[in-house]
Amino acid sequence: MNQLLRKVIKRVKNITISFAREKKWYPALYKSYWHHKAQRPKEVVKTENYFSAVPNYDAGIGHQLANWIAGYWFAKQLNLKFAHIPFSSKKWDYFLGFGEDEISVKKLISEQDYIRVKLPLFDESKPDELKLINEIISSYKDKKVVFIAEQDQSYKDQYGVITDIKYKFNNAKARQTETLLYSDKYFNIAIHVRRGDIVIGKENHNPNLTMRWQNNNYFENVLRRVVDNLKSDKPIAIYFFSQGTVSDFSEFKKFSNLHFCLDMNAQNSFLHMSRADLLITSKSSFSYKPALLNDGIKICPRDFWHSYPNSENFILADEDGVFNEDDLTSIKL
Repeated sequence: MNQLLRKVIKRVKNITISFAREKKWYPALYKSYWHHKAQRPKEVVKTENYFSAVPNYDAGIGHQLANWIAGYWFAKQLNLKFAHIPFSSKKWDYFLGFGEDEISVKKLISEQDYIRVKLPLFDESKPDELKLINEIISSYKDKKVVFIAEQDQSYKDQYGVITDIKYKFNNAKARQTETLLYSDKYFNIAIHVRRGDIVIGKENHNPNLTMRWQNNNYFENVLRRVVDNLKSDKPIAIYFFSQGTVSDFSEFKKFSNLHFCLDMNAQNSFLHMSRADLLITSKSSFSYKPALLNDGIKICPRDFWHSYPNSENFILADEDGVFNEDDLTSIKL
């Protein structure tokens, strides 16, 4: 299937699902729904079935990670085992290490005769929808099945897997050769300012992208409050991750020991954000995911489409970059 045809088919499918999602008849679009309707209760109980989610290859790595995490989370919630589907590039699988100790969907199908079954989208907070998903899964309990979530199955509280993904990331083979710009002599602050795609989206008035836009003033205000209130015995070093040129961020030049990392590749930026002593995130999955992996302090936009753990290390800032400074000064460094 050529790329253009694939995109057309995906577009039509997305429009159909978007239209049908809130309709009562939406699940009837799936063969798995009709399978469950046609089945009688079975005595056979199988516990070796799997669940997975496909990373959206048309999206960035932050979005793909959200897909993968949803698959990992719901496998546990649905009492299934998790099966790995690679990211769009093998270099991300190696870098993250998320698939190193997981069986792949490909192997289950090609080597163990599992069949692939697509599930409808569901909202785990709605008992009726979750009940239907469990009934569909139960109808296949006498078969070897890998259940696949519909594309972009939502999971808002992505921090639910934080312990597992930290372990996977920190023990990945890629960690054996990682190098950082940071020095232990400094308290290292990383700040991520999302630009790139949302600059174009803002110019084109794309609502899906403009909702992610934050002015430089937001980040300047957050950074200034951090610098003024941080109680560290070490001098501060600031690493600025974004896209564009230094002239696009001239208001930040007043900060001492500031290092612009505008040409650093995605993986190296991700790594540095995950290893910073303090990370300032933007409205972006690309910095939200390193925040989940980061053991230091995270200052994040309160208004975001994923939730944050109830932890003193996660401090939430308002739209103008104001946060409770006592939350920062009370943290023991």
